[in-house]
Amino acid sequence: MEFDDLINQQCGLLARRQLRALGRDRFQVRNHIVARRWVERTPRVVSTFTGELTTEQLRWLGVLHAGQRSLLGGLTAAEHLGLKRWQRTPVTVLVDDELAFEPVEGIQFFRSRRSFELLLRPGDGIPTCQLEPALLMWAAYDAPLRAAHAVLAASVQQRLTTSPRLLEWTYLLKPLRRAPAFRETLADIGGGAQSGAELDVARMCRGFSLRPPDRQKPRFDRAGRRRWTDCEWDLPDGSVLVLEVDGSFHMEVEHWGADIKRSRQITTRQRTVARCTAYELRHETAELVADLLAFGVPRVPQRAA
Repeated sequence: MEFDDLINQQCGLLARRQLRALGRDRFQVRNHIVARRWVERTPRVVSTFTGELTTEQLRWLGVLHAGQRSLLGGLTAAEHLGLKRWQRTPVTVLVDDELAFEPVEGIQFFRSRRSFELLLRPGDGIPTCQLEPALLMWAAYDAPLRAAHAVLAASVQQRLTTSPRLLEWTYLLKPLRRAPAFRETLADIGGGAQSGAELDVARMCRGFSLRPPDRQKPRFDRAGRRRWTDCEWDLPDGSVLVLEVDGSFHMEVEHWGADIKRSRQITTRQRTVARCTAYELRHETAELVADLLAFGVPRVPQRAA
């Protein structure tokens, strides 16, 4: 590639190894720096401009500094590939576990022994990890638990990937921390929430000695339409508590609005509708149980020893 073309492609940043390959020796580079036409950004990278780096330039700085077997990873890669509302700092760069280099302010280097060829997204431009492994590796090793599940749902909601593709990558990346929990969430996102939630409700009731609810009970709303509720408890005071379980983080606005309206239309003075997510049911069970007990859901009497 020609010198000017490389400068344009890499947003004005060049690695010293690239300069040597293009016939620019260290003395020529030094002269440009001394004359303040160029700036040494790291011991390995110079810029052919002065001034502050943009976000895109900082990303190029990270991958050029780390070496040829490095690429954008984590939420940096996801944002670069179109994920909205998940911006994070610093810039994340995935690097081969054997590489050695100096740290750089504003850049987080994440070492991995996984295949560079497997992770690399095909195409020109800045080397970038494919979306699915970038998200799953961030979710597995960097993210708080709730955010780890939420970002998978966000990527599907924004139509950047699909549940089956993410699910496939949970196996390609073996061993992957939190993989079984991710597969459950991906099943919810992919449309299998109902049957999975029923199992989780049964597991919750057994684990916390709650009386099991009636499931899939028919009710008629105020317009006379037949509705089926997820879980119902007849409470000791004669009222009824309905628990509706929403899929983990994947409520599209239209569907969510319809579900809210549905819940309101089957609510009466004697019937209260409460809602939870499949994530809460699975990962924040104790808090959900505390709320159900506050509503009046009875426990199963313990047998005498």
